[in-house]
Amino acid sequence: MESKSQSESLFENAMRQFDIAADKLKLDDNLRRILRRPKRQLIVSIPVRMDNGTYQVFEGYRVQHNLARGPAKGGIRYHPNLTLDKVKALAAWMTWKCAVVNIPYGGAKGGVVCDTKKMSLEELERLTRRYTTEISIILGPDRDIAAPDAYTNPQTMAWIMDTFSMHKGYSVPGVVTGKPLSIGGSKGRNEATGRGCMFTIREACKHLGIDPKQATAVVQGYGNVGSVVAQLLQTKLGFKVIAVGDIKGGIYSKNGLNTVAVLEHSRRTGSVVKFPGTEEISNKELLELECDVLVPAALENQITSSNAGNIKAKIIAEAANGPTTPDADIIIQKKGIFVIPDILANAGGVTVSYFEWVQDTQGFFWGEKEVNERLERIMTQSFTDVLNIYQKEKVDMRTAAYMLAVERVAEATRVRGIYP
Repeated sequence: MESKSQSESLFENAMRQFDIAADKLKLDDNLRRILRRPKRQLIVSIPVRMDNGTYQVFEGYRVQHNLARGPAKGGIRYHPNLTLDKVKALAAWMTWKCAVVNIPYGGAKGGVVCDTKKMSLEELERLTRRYTTEISIILGPDRDIAAPDAYTNPQTMAWIMDTFSMHKGYSVPGVVTGKPLSIGGSKGRNEATGRGCMFTIREACKHLGIDPKQATAVVQGYGNVGSVVAQLLQTKLGFKVIAVGDIKGGIYSKNGLNTVAVLEHSRRTGSVVKFPGTEEISNKELLELECDVLVPAALENQITSSNAGNIKAKIIAEAANGPTTPDADIIIQKKGIFVIPDILANAGGVTVSYFEWVQDTQGFFWGEKEVNERLERIMTQSFTDVLNIYQKEKVDMRTAAYMLAVERVAEATRVRGIYP
């Protein structure tokens, strides 16, 4: 679901958001120069033997944006349109996201330029193991911890963990999170991003006086995150989910969708499209539907200056990273739409990744109820922290979240000082 605006520099967008918060904080120019630049950018070539006997060389990245508050943390994305610019932006957002929910990590991101839909499982395994070997010089449970992202999954993490462990000569489960339970994964991790988003939507509804049982929701992107948000909004909060979409298109029903049945249909057919009893709509139309809550859960730059004026939602909950451009933000603010920014709305994933890492480090594992309760506490408190800045400083929610995050990272950088 990439838009024309994907050509915009995502990293420049991320820095524009940072600069707005830095201006509000009156951040020292020296600190600003440090925090604007990624600490490390690694580009690797990945030769892979394909099933037909030929060799292809893929390009891979790992960017560590900031390590002031702890080891780097961030997902690994496999996508044909991945660029270093996007990885830098996603790494920066991870820095701010970890700081917003106050977990002791810095931000990182990685990925490989490839089309997983055109590769066999064996080719993906060989690609992943070689990529892991190439970036292993900066990976580690105390240095840089990987996780799943777009078109990677728990199996990908298992290959990374195994490859890294083979090089070390012993098992290192803490080098990745989002792993299968059988090798040190955490209960509740697969649903964590969607569940965390649901908690922030619940708190936003309380703030705005919206009754979820009388409210409607639209979800763009019906993958792991979007489908979980949709189901939890329907089953836990009582929302009527009237439309969902994926890369092939969207479906709409004014009477509401059975979110579980839609997911089963999507798994069976490869798309939500043609779900019985629904009207087909485009992703453009889906974003512009009248609803109480709009959840962009696909890729970056979906809400731009060209369509922001047509958004009719009362709340936008950014389950994806960077779905709204800075120019679109200005339009949305003028319309009075309440935005739960990505670095808050989708921080549930990295929060439970942190729980997984803690459990791996201790060799002591928690039940799903405990994981979900801890997640709820952190997400609720973080929403309150951001809302307090939003009300006190009279800024928009994104700027409030950035102010909270940037201040925490800047303080850690200031206290640590510059060596030598």
